Amino acid sequence: MSLSVKQSKFTLMVAQLILWANEQGYQLTFGEAYRTPEQAKIYAEKGLGIKNSLHCYRLAVDFNLFVNGVYQTKTEAYRPLGKYWKSLGGAWGGDFESFPDGNHFSLEHNGTR
Repeated sequence: MSLSVKQSKFTLMVAQLILWANEQGYQLTFGEAYRTPEQAKIYAEKGLGIKNSLHCYRLAVDFNLFVNGVYQTKTEAYRPLGKYWKSLGGAWGGDFESFPDGNHFSLEHNGTR
């Protein structure tokens, strides 16, 4: 699958997640949706991401989650969204073993989740 086709698929999946979250009573705002390669390198050097970030390919998004108006910072709060996201075929950052990242939703590309 070409990168542009994957990006289109990812965009539709994000729309589905946003609508599903809203139906469940969650409020989402965008965190980071795009990251330049330079930003990815800096994040990787700080241990906050990887140099080959899917954000650079527009195949990852970080969401801010609010429940009853309260901003959620713990991965556990994102678990229902992660479960739904995975049902769509995506990879959820809450499953990352070395650095759980609950607000991260991505679509695998070239072996990177």
